[in-house]
Amino acid sequence: MFVIAHRGARETHPENTLLAFDNALKGGAKAIELDIHQHQQQFWVIHDSWVNRTTNGVGLLHWFSTQSLKKLDAGQGECIPTLKETLRHLAGSCALNIELKGMDSIALLIEHLDYAINKCGFSHEQLLVSSFNHHWLAELHQQRPDIKLAALTASKPIGLCLFAQQLNAYSVNIDLHVVDSEMINDAKQRGLKIFVYTVNQAEDWARLQQMGVDGIFCDNPQQAVSYFSSNIRQNPSWP
Repeated sequence: MFVIAHRGARETHPENTLLAFDNALKGGAKAIELDIHQHQQQFWVIHDSWVNRTTNGVGLLHWFSTQSLKKLDAGQGECIPTLKETLRHLAGSCALNIELKGMDSIALLIEHLDYAINKCGFSHEQLLVSSFNHHWLAELHQQRPDIKLAALTASKPIGLCLFAQQLNAYSVNIDLHVVDSEMINDAKQRGLKIFVYTVNQAEDWARLQQMGVDGIFCDNPQQAVSYFSSNIRQNPSWP
C-alpha cells in the first residue's frame, strides 16, 4: 500500500506547511499531497481560497499582498509557503501530488514543474498533478504529455473510469465514500492506478487493501505507515 500524506501530517501539525510535510516524512510517508492557488505570479500552498480556516487572517487569499500573506500565522509559527519554497525544501525526497485548486496560467504551472525537475532534484516519476478541474488537466497534457495526471472525482460516473482514461491520466483519485469494487476493477482494466481520499480509520485501510487499491491519502500518515509496515512501499516515487 502507498501512503500519501494528505496536506502533510495535518492531524498533528498545521496543514500544508513545511512543518507538516517534514513530520509526514519523519513518520515514514514517501508521498505528500498539497494544494495550490495562484496569486501574484506565485503558487501558494493552501487548500482554501479564504485564509480564515488555516491562518490567523481573515479574507480571500487574493485580497492580500505577498508581504501580507507571509506575515500570517498558519499555526505553530508557520507561514503559508509558496510552491517554489516547498519544492526547494523537499528537494526530491518524496513523491509529490500537487492539487490544482486555483490557477490562471498553465505556463506558470509548467515553469514550476520544470523548476522542480531541473533545480530541486525531483524526477518526472515523482510528480503527479491532480484536479477536479479536468479541463486544466487536459490542457496540461496537451502541452506537457510527460507529466503524470490524476483525475479527481467525488462521484461514480456512468462510464466509471472512462473519464480518466480519456484524460490520459495516470490515476483516479477518488472519494472514500464513492469508491467500490466496480470502480477499482474498471480502473485496473484501463491501466489506471486508484488512490482513495481521505482514509483515517484502520477498518477502512483493511477494507481498501483487500479491495486492491494502490494507495490512500491519510491525515495521520505515521499511523497508516505503521499499520501497513509489512508491505509498505519504500520507494519515494509513484507505484
